Amino acid sequence: MTQHSTESKAAPHADAARHARVLGTLRDALGASAVQGPGEFAGRRHADASRMPCADPIALVRPADTQQVALALKICHSLDQPVVTQGGLTGLSGGACLGEGEVALSLERMRGIEHIDTAAATMTVLAGTPLQTVQEAAHAAGLLFALDLGARGSATIGGNLATNAGGNRVIRYGMAREQVLDVEAVLADGQVIGGRHRMIKNNTGYDLRQLLIGSEGTLAVITRAVLRLHPRPAALCTAFCGLADCAAATTLLSRAQAALPAGVSAFEVMWPGYYDFVTTQMHGMRPPLPGSHGFYVLLESSAANAQRQAQDFEDFLGDMLQAGIIEDAAIAASQSDAAAFWAIRDAPGEYERYLPGRVSFDISFAISDISEAARRCQAALRAGWPQASILVYGHLGDGNIHIVVQEPGWSEASRAAVQATVFGITGEMNGSVSAEHGIGLKRKHVLGLTRTPAEIATMRAIKAALDPKGLLNRGKVFDYNAPG
Repeated sequence: MTQHSTESKAAPHADAARHARVLGTLRDALGASAVQGPGEFAGRRHADASRMPCADPIALVRPADTQQVALALKICHSLDQPVVTQGGLTGLSGGACLGEGEVALSLERMRGIEHIDTAAATMTVLAGTPLQTVQEAAHAAGLLFALDLGARGSATIGGNLATNAGGNRVIRYGMAREQVLDVEAVLADGQVIGGRHRMIKNNTGYDLRQLLIGSEGTLAVITRAVLRLHPRPAALCTAFCGLADCAAATTLLSRAQAALPAGVSAFEVMWPGYYDFVTTQMHGMRPPLPGSHGFYVLLESSAANAQRQAQDFEDFLGDMLQAGIIEDAAIAASQSDAAAFWAIRDAPGEYERYLPGRVSFDISFAISDISEAARRCQAALRAGWPQASILVYGHLGDGNIHIVVQEPGWSEASRAAVQATVFGITGEMNGSVSAEHGIGLKRKHVLGLTRTPAEIATMRAIKAALDPKGLLNRGKVFDYNAPG
């Protein structure tokens, strides 16, 4: 008993000494402007938006360039010091949260547009640059950076790529990985790779760019990216539609993709529970349509010819009304109208005020299975938690739905049972437990519902090859034990 007590008291002192050594070594190498200790960053938020537990770091490293990132990782590698890379802290899976005794590596000082090539339609940016800054720079150059999501003002490019962000325009332009020609990254031991190529076609062996995109900071630290831009649409038409059911929405999607000359740039869907909650319970939201419907769709189409696009869009909606596929529709007559429509869909950004203690899901299925998946989930949740708020919405065009469940005053056991219910249905229907938010800490316990043992073993082998000591974002995506 006495020996146990002595060891318990000694361990914190040993940890403190080790932490002080790590902090001192980093500060000596990078300077006080790049490295802060706990007393200097007191009160700073370190957790992401996932509401997962997060410890304070033993040191906050804020490098100014790739060379400082490389030096910091080389030092941490030599000291066997775990590191968590942080961007805008908008992630929803706990991927940026710290465990005890870890160093936080923030890329907030590494921001800026380095180069725009309008002929090649590319942009080279530092990883700490906010998504909105990139969007605005592309717009000013007469181009479009297609990635878009509600946290655009805070989310950074590095974080977007590390999590392979999805967002509102996946149906037309694809996920984040489709918007990137090359990335520069620093490996766990401080080696720098990539970031030099601006061509679309580069078939020279393994695509390390795509390996790192979506790896959630577990394989390397992305420091720079060469982004792919697109022609900027001159016309953007937006409509908010009321339909009878999900089947009508699926029909509307297929007909819009076939009939609209410019195609579909966004197709956001909302089940009635979501629409009614947002328009009646959330401050500042007004219903775009006068009546109630069994389903709602925000449809957007962009094109180069404003006059022709507007007429084609209006004619198409008229045809859909006449055919009975749409019950009612409101067409945005101005940018402010379109913004009001999008505010309904972007309302989840305010959930914390209205739905504290909620359980959220980011799941995906084959498009043809979406209606049945949503029906099964809602029925199971309503049977188990009859008093709960159940909100369902998402991106029908890419098979991604979000489900939010909250019951005032419920227990942790109830929240766990809700997760088991929805994830169980997802696994049974061969869906994905994470469509666009990543695995992080929050979903790694259900990774096996979407990935086979052989696939997870392959991931671990890649981790062992690039980060053999397991120092980068340890414990995220899956558990990894370093050899020895």
